[in-house]
Amino acid sequence: MNTIDLPSLANATPTIRNDWTREEAAAIYHAPFMDLIFRAATIHRQSFDPNKVQCNQLLNVKTGGCAEDCGYCSQSAHHDTALPASKLMDPKEVIEGAKAAKAGGATRYCMGAAWRSPKDRDMAPVIEMVKGVKALGMEACVTLGMLSDDQAKQLKDAGLDYYNHNLDTSEEFYPSVVKTRTYGDRLDTLQKVQDAGIKVCCGGILGLGEKPTDRVEMLRTLANLPKHPESVPINMLIPIEGTPIAETATPVDPIAFVRTIALARILMPTSDVRLAAGRTAMSDEMQTLCFLAGANSIFIGDTLLTTPNPGENKDRALFDRLGIEARDDLGVHSHG
Repeated sequence: MNTIDLPSLANATPTIRNDWTREEAAAIYHAPFMDLIFRAATIHRQSFDPNKVQCNQLLNVKTGGCAEDCGYCSQSAHHDTALPASKLMDPKEVIEGAKAAKAGGATRYCMGAAWRSPKDRDMAPVIEMVKGVKALGMEACVTLGMLSDDQAKQLKDAGLDYYNHNLDTSEEFYPSVVKTRTYGDRLDTLQKVQDAGIKVCCGGILGLGEKPTDRVEMLRTLANLPKHPESVPINMLIPIEGTPIAETATPVDPIAFVRTIALARILMPTSDVRLAAGRTAMSDEMQTLCFLAGANSIFIGDTLLTTPNPGENKDRALFDRLGIEARDDLGVHSHG
């Protein structure tokens, strides 16, 4: 029996908690679907306009050759994929890409480098990229692997808004996905980023062979951090030939994916919840259910790092059908 008085949530202010139990989070995830979606949609409306979606664009500024062995990733030097390694891009080229992204409706530009952690010599060009993106009036996000305290401070001083560092899955399942680093390493970098005053973008991937419990526990870990990540990307695995997980991956049930989005929204009411990789494999109806369940952020553009993404025309057509607009809130929107 569902004992939550759902209508009373409508006019409430969101309650921010950092003490969710396993049982509570699991009960939310497994609730009757209609109740779950109603609760998530109601909580979403307490902090956000449900008809506005934040648009990000992602650029791979350094491809391949990564020392980590993430079982899903085409950029790992441990896997025999068709992806050649490249050097770090010229900052001027990156900034030109950011200009085009802004013209296409993106308000945040995310730059990813396939590193275990950046070397000190890498910081100067990355900082130039961050400053260049900020000068365009956009938010800047980078994902560079593990950071030192000093590197986090340098990025903060450069004006970086967000740092992406995903947990991928639960602590229990993590060693089945990555062996070259620990879950504790991930949490340590998140702590460094938050200590430096940079907003955190952190989520995970569905379809790695994890159980529903692992999805719940990943989100509970994030919700129980001292401060919720301001941005929570939820990826659906795109199996890439040559990666170990591609051989064993099974498609994610769409309803289970939507449940995960709803749980993220309920546990972290004021965070942006992003539909990230895998949208090319999602029907318009599945994406719509995700927006209803509290997703309010997407990546736009034709590619995400090394995998395809729906193009601008497809996204615009879906937005038009749903009456959704791109959120234009630079300098206006603040998270609780």
